[in-house]
Amino acid sequence: MTKKQKTLLIRILIAAALFIPLYLISEGIVKVPVPKWAMFLFFLVPYLTAGYDILRKAVLGIKNRRVFDECFLMTVATAGAIALGEYGEGVAVMLLYQVGELFQSIAVGRSRRNIAQLMDIRPDYANIETEDGTLERVDPDDVETGTVIVVEPGEKIPIDGIVTEGTSFLDTSALTGESVPREVSQDSTVLSGSINLSGVLKVRTTAEFEESTASKILDLVENAASRKSRSESFIAKFARIYTPIVCYAALALAVLPPLFILLTKTGMSQYASYGAVWRDWIFRACTFLVISCPCAVVISVPLSFFAGIGGASNQGILVKGSNYLETLSNVRTVAFDKTGTITRGSFEVSAVHHNTIDEEKLLELAALAECHSSHPISLSLQRAYGKETDRSRVTDVEEISGHGVTAKVDGRTVAAGNEKLMNRLGIGFIHCHHVGTVIHVAVDGEYTGHILIRDEMKETTKEAMARLKKAGVRRTVMLTGDVESVARQVSQEAGITEYRAELLPQDKVACVEALLKENEGRGRLAFVGDGINDAPVLSRADIGIAMGALGSDAAIEAADIVLMDDDPVKIAKAIRISRKCLRIVRENIWFALGVKGICLILGALGLANMWIAIAADVGVMILAVLNAIRCLFVKKL
Repeated sequence: MTKKQKTLLIRILIAAALFIPLYLISEGIVKVPVPKWAMFLFFLVPYLTAGYDILRKAVLGIKNRRVFDECFLMTVATAGAIALGEYGEGVAVMLLYQVGELFQSIAVGRSRRNIAQLMDIRPDYANIETEDGTLERVDPDDVETGTVIVVEPGEKIPIDGIVTEGTSFLDTSALTGESVPREVSQDSTVLSGSINLSGVLKVRTTAEFEESTASKILDLVENAASRKSRSESFIAKFARIYTPIVCYAALALAVLPPLFILLTKTGMSQYASYGAVWRDWIFRACTFLVISCPCAVVISVPLSFFAGIGGASNQGILVKGSNYLETLSNVRTVAFDKTGTITRGSFEVSAVHHNTIDEEKLLELAALAECHSSHPISLSLQRAYGKETDRSRVTDVEEISGHGVTAKVDGRTVAAGNEKLMNRLGIGFIHCHHVGTVIHVAVDGEYTGHILIRDEMKETTKEAMARLKKAGVRRTVMLTGDVESVARQVSQEAGITEYRAELLPQDKVACVEALLKENEGRGRLAFVGDGINDAPVLSRADIGIAMGALGSDAAIEAADIVLMDDDPVKIAKAIRISRKCLRIVRENIWFALGVKGICLILGALGLANMWIAIAADVGVMILAVLNAIRCLFVKKL
């Protein structure tokens, strides 16, 4: 508990210790003769001890022209009850209201602490080796890109980088939600926020501290609260309208019925005097105010979304705002990029066919022509070539989007790309009957053969599609620039319902726009991608999901939800978390409003006393808060 919470608890205990004997005396359970004026003064002590801050907030609210809030309702209701001589009920309402406030504060604090623990990935320092071999601790902010830092066992990796020396296992659970340690060695990429479990690592940094993974994650989580869902916005507006209405309704309840009774004498026989009429209806109005306090709804709805975002973060799913969590719950169509999302994205050359020159020479020319590209296919050609590419041998490089590249290698014109490129250049080619990505190569306008490249599907892709179907996703669509045969085979193996093949980057946006039109009135559409060319599509979809912490910065920036690892199963888990969160929000809203509605009617009819009012306010608030923090806990799939 915080210092503030401990102080409130002490006040509650002191007030309760004073209240209980006074209540027993006032009810005649303990026979002690005490004058009424003395009893009034005695009851003021626990009342002010428990609720002086509520009274102060009510006065400040009136002074600042923000009258209608829960503090004002509690002040008017309890002060009214005490003024009518119902000392015990007035003090009990204030005391138990503070118990509810303490409980709510602890619950919110627990949610925040859990999220803080889950996201406790910000490193405090970085180790830099000095000339005499000792380690100097420096602020990670002061470490420049390209600096070699040392990470000892048990320490957090402070900045993204590449291992230059050492082997170890890393705990990446705070980033990805996965408990299995990841083995790293020389040339492995490591992310800030991971914990080094065993060996000493030397890491060459590839980003500044502010641009590292840990900083980005913390920024996403910290800013998530600023993007409110429609439910939260509705509740905020509802409270602003609802509270003045119930205050005026309570005033009307206190004034209009007794005036009607006194003027018409209707029902007067049940009252001993005119004063008893006023007393009864004013007490009903005070009860009405206690019941009507909107705390349960106003507190539980934001807390549910806050806990839902925290629970998702624990699973390696970063949601940028509760509005995205709400949209995700309505997703019925999911479109995927293929490379790096459905498949591994680690292309490997599997064969060379119909080559008119030496196979090694064909690979060399293709690798050199593609050496300026960072596309996975280009990288696979570099690996297959197996030698250092001398870029000085390459000039006049022209990359044609969706087709391939042309370049001069050692003065000879080399074209490497798909069938579209060959057709564009008017070069005859031989079709490949094998399934895979085919790179046709031509030298000086003459066809010299083609290279077959395969991309393996991720192990969990098929399971991910089955889980999405189970989660209520009706359509899964794969969008790829690959040829028809490859797209058809991948979609069939993965269990994807539809595919669109041979798409240029701009075609993906058009496909998503067409899917959005087809999807009108049938739920929302999510797009999942990881490449820089996916950023426009991620922004265009109802909800954009960036796959993998190693996805491009542009994709992560454009996405609404970021999956910290490359497991497509996390998409179904994210949808399940969002639906659980929205279900709990609706449960709290209907439960709170339903109970309060019934109790308000009973209070207006004089069938509910202050004790029922306390149950309708504090009891409902506690149950709603308990229900809300369920969002923080996510079952394993």
